[in-house]
Amino acid sequence: MNCKPLAIQHSLLSNIVRHGFFTRIGGVSQGEYTSLNCGLKSGDNLHLIMENRKIVAEYMKVSPNYLWGGLQIHSNKVLWITKSNCIPVEGDGAVTTDPDIAISVVTADCAPVLFSTKTGDIVGAAHAGWRGAACGILENVVDQMEALGTDRQDIIAVVGPCIAVTHYEVQEDMRNEVLRQDPDGKVFFTPVREGYYLFDLGRYCIDRLRRKHVGIAAITGRDTFMDTTHFFSNRRRVMERKAVFGHQISTIACR
Repeated sequence: MNCKPLAIQHSLLSNIVRHGFFTRIGGVSQGEYTSLNCGLKSGDNLHLIMENRKIVAEYMKVSPNYLWGGLQIHSNKVLWITKSNCIPVEGDGAVTTDPDIAISVVTADCAPVLFSTKTGDIVGAAHAGWRGAACGILENVVDQMEALGTDRQDIIAVVGPCIAVTHYEVQEDMRNEVLRQDPDGKVFFTPVREGYYLFDLGRYCIDRLRRKHVGIAAITGRDTFMDTTHFFSNRRRVMERKAVFGHQISTIACR
């Protein structure tokens, strides 16, 4: 069994912080969860999930107790994580200044976004589905990082693997909800037929970051829907009428 995880690195972050947009490769889960499934709500065997998270913690050079992940609820809630509060609580974003802590998010089509100052002394992570992105999860991470002493012009943000626009068809009600909160998001919806649109989640996240005036905003451009070898995908699961699906993890730690 291959238990060596495969993590995608981004050149903007590689020389500054420890990080990884982990794929589904390199864990111990079986069947539909093969193999590095890190989603605590996925229905997988909890022991195997925790073993997978230990593999990730080892890769990140932190104790498994300090691989922090929130109870994700598609919100704009961001937490400042220290050793004293490194426990799962509701939230979709986090920041830390402690190099002994790796903060993480899990995704299965939503966008994982990793943040760092240019010196690597403050890092952040966000789980950005359409709902969280529209209600400000990315901007709130930036605000929290600024509250810890940096300037947004010194922040690097990288949008990780997520569902590509070509496979993300949504209905009118979802588009209306995004535009109710963010009228500038209109350009990221392409009509395909009456009442249906393609939504470019990754580019929407980039646009929100640029409107927030972060120093650098980049995207990996990897499509979770099409790449069955490397990624779990909730949309793919639904289209294939499968009952279960896993989550990949993305994580970052200060230098």
